[in-house]
Amino acid sequence: MVSSARGQKNILESLTMKLINILLLATVVLAFGLKTVDAAPEAEVLKFWNVSNEQSEEVVSHAKWQSLLDVYLDSETSSGVNLFDYAAVGKSDKKKLKAYLDELQQIDPRGLNKNEQFSYWVNLYNALTVDVILQEYPVESIKDIRFLTSLFGPWDKNFVKIQKQKLSLNDIEHRILRPIWQDPRIHFAVNCASIGCPNLQSQAFTSENNEVLLEKSAKEFINHPRGVELKSENLSLSSIFDWYGGDFGEDQAEILEYLSSYYVGPGAEQLEAATKIEFQYDWQLNQAVK
Repeated sequence: MVSSARGQKNILESLTMKLINILLLATVVLAFGLKTVDAAPEAEVLKFWNVSNEQSEEVVSHAKWQSLLDVYLDSETSSGVNLFDYAAVGKSDKKKLKAYLDELQQIDPRGLNKNEQFSYWVNLYNALTVDVILQEYPVESIKDIRFLTSLFGPWDKNFVKIQKQKLSLNDIEHRILRPIWQDPRIHFAVNCASIGCPNLQSQAFTSENNEVLLEKSAKEFINHPRGVELKSENLSLSSIFDWYGGDFGEDQAEILEYLSSYYVGPGAEQLEAATKIEFQYDWQLNQAVK
């Protein structure tokens, strides 16, 4: 009886928190407008992390993360979108993912060289995103996962602590990766667990393959319809090129020039001359369906 009462209490508390989240979300949306949901954070560096040791030869192991990608990521789909089998991940592999994240949090990345740091932060972001999904699964979209401190998805909630610094997914992407490396291909490396997002790569990033995977990620996404689709003079682009347009060029012409350097699809020679542009993004979960 005591156990049953506790269970009912936990369910009630969970439902109450979800109701509070929904009410707060509705209040903020009404106050600031629906566009706030997809507002892109600025790239503002956290100076604490803008330090490296270029003499360091330390190599961080991403073997645990790689082993999970090997088992659960389908990178040979007919759609060209890599899908993760969240439903199939058992308790032991959930623990393995947690152990990997714990290992990364015990490392001071400031003592690594920049190349090793890059793979550290990208893998941390991608593995943490998968962990967030697994904690809340089943969900239809990552945007359905909300907290009191992160109303428009999980990105503003602090999930990790490294060197006594609490960090969110937004911190890792927009306050570490983007401002420190200033490489637009970062947008193709980090994965937000959505169909519209660039692929979660089947290989973990390492200091040895960073450049290869960045180029692979960029080419894959820009040559897939969810990234760039050209029909006559009508151009459909991923909203990534709208939200973070400034990372790809100072104006529309420069953004299209950047895209044309990778795009090899039909009408490639007409890409920079496109006059009608629309943006789209599919927030459906990138889950494998069996």
